[in-house]
Amino acid sequence: MSIQEISARFYGAIDIAAGQLRLITEEVASQPSRPGGWLRKQELGHLLDSAQNNHQRIAVAALEGRYEGPKYAQNAWVELHGYAEMPWAHLLRHWEERNWMLGRLIARIPEERLSAPIILGDSEPMSLEAWIEDYIQHLQHHVSTITAAL
Repeated sequence: MSIQEISARFYGAIDIAAGQLRLITEEVASQPSRPGGWLRKQELGHLLDSAQNNHQRIAVAALEGRYEGPKYAQNAWVELHGYAEMPWAHLLRHWEERNWMLGRLIARIPEERLSAPIILGDSEPMSLEAWIEDYIQHLQHHVSTITAAL
């Protein structure tokens, strides 16, 4: 896939997700999306963490031809940030802006860097192109969970 196609797919996924997330009220966002799970606010916070972590991974892989780094403790990050206490509108606005910037980065990746490996911890390497696709799927999965049963 070309970088233009990847970028268009990324922006399309973000636009659809943002439209769905904007329908959620503060009251609903303060409830878990499934029994025993994160509050919707916490799950969106997890997506913020994902965008931030992946922004760095993608930028380094695009610039240096590879990225190697640690995995992250998602539950600890969500708790440390205190997403449950934040206003939904603030989280959503930040998520949209963070992903807009990530999309801008993705659109500017040189084609020859799409094969750059990304390695987290002891995981098998993934190409930068596959990593971006995985990010989109991860985002869509969580947005489906957040918006389920609305």
